[in-house]
Amino acid sequence: MSTLTRLLPLLLLVILLSIFGFIAYAIYTVATDVKTQTEKRMERKHVVVTKEGMRVGVKEVGREGYVDRTQSAANGKKVK
Repeated sequence: MSTLTRLLPLLLLVILLSIFGFIAYAIYTVATDVKTQTEKRMERKHVVVTKEGMRVGVKEVGREGYVDRTQSAANGKKVK
């Protein structure tokens, strides 16, 4: 009986550390999944996060399209 009472705190500690480790691993995997999905969605919208900062890709608009849109906006019409 003496041996069991001496080992019981150690067993409880091992069990608690195992549970804590499992929870930490689950949080880590969810966080990395969210990060990769967010990166993929941002890349589709031409936004890339690098070590230096954030780069935003701007869609090139031709002169004719730009003039059409600005004139339509001045007239109050919406053009897609």
